[in-house]
Amino acid sequence: MKRIKLMYEAIKMELMEHKASAAVYLILRALVLIIMILQILNQNYENAFLCILVLILFIVPSFIQVRFKIELPTTLEVIILIFIFCAEILGEIQSFYTIFPMWDTVLHTLNGFLAAAIGFSLVDIMNNDDRLQFHLSPLFMAIVAFCFSMTIGAVWEIMEYFADTFLGLDAQKDTIIHSINSVALDPTNRNIIYSIDNITNVMINGEDLGLGGYLDIGLIDTMNDLIVNFIGAFTFSIFGYFYVKNRDKPSFITRFIPRKKEAMKDYLKLLDEKWNKDVN
Repeated sequence: MKRIKLMYEAIKMELMEHKASAAVYLILRALVLIIMILQILNQNYENAFLCILVLILFIVPSFIQVRFKIELPTTLEVIILIFIFCAEILGEIQSFYTIFPMWDTVLHTLNGFLAAAIGFSLVDIMNNDDRLQFHLSPLFMAIVAFCFSMTIGAVWEIMEYFADTFLGLDAQKDTIIHSINSVALDPTNRNIIYSIDNITNVMINGEDLGLGGYLDIGLIDTMNDLIVNFIGAFTFSIFGYFYVKNRDKPSFITRFIPRKKEAMKDYLKLLDEKWNKDVN
């Protein structure tokens, strides 16, 4: 019970530590609560549950900072909060994914960049830890950051595939295309590619889908997501490489790199010491 109470208080202190991130958190939380009430009034309980999930996700960055003693730069923390809101509330509930075709692309590009920043910081923290006996070069740090980001992106796409396959969702958004190339159309089964061009309508069970083309169920969306994730990860890896090479010079990239928390900002430890002092 003591541990839970201290964790709760430490997370509250972490949330309010920086004025900018605290303001963003409070504004976004208020918006989510309003949307959740509206969804309940409309009896859309699935979206209401999604709002609850978003409120939990808003606390995760602060929980990570408290639990693992890692300091997230204010800029990174604000972007993470806005990213969650844009992906779940605007993207899913407000249908921005379908209203704005580039919405998903922008978010996946940003995700690749941020994931690379997190992967980079993990290596950077270990490089500066005297208890460890290895030290990676700037090039290898950039490679690890890139691979970490691409792994996160690939795992996310796998999760989307399983959600669509076993839960009947449409996480892998469909794409309308007007030509297909496939060996499955070869009647001789000799692995010859057959092409169908200028597709303007598709019939299923005798009914025209009315889409103006052929419906690709997820492959193109998945590949586009991985490609823009690649771009985001590669971009940060380049900046990260030059940041380590010129660490003594100021760089905007430090706004995205988590670092080890200072002892004076280890709120969980400070609260625990205060608790023990008050008890004794």
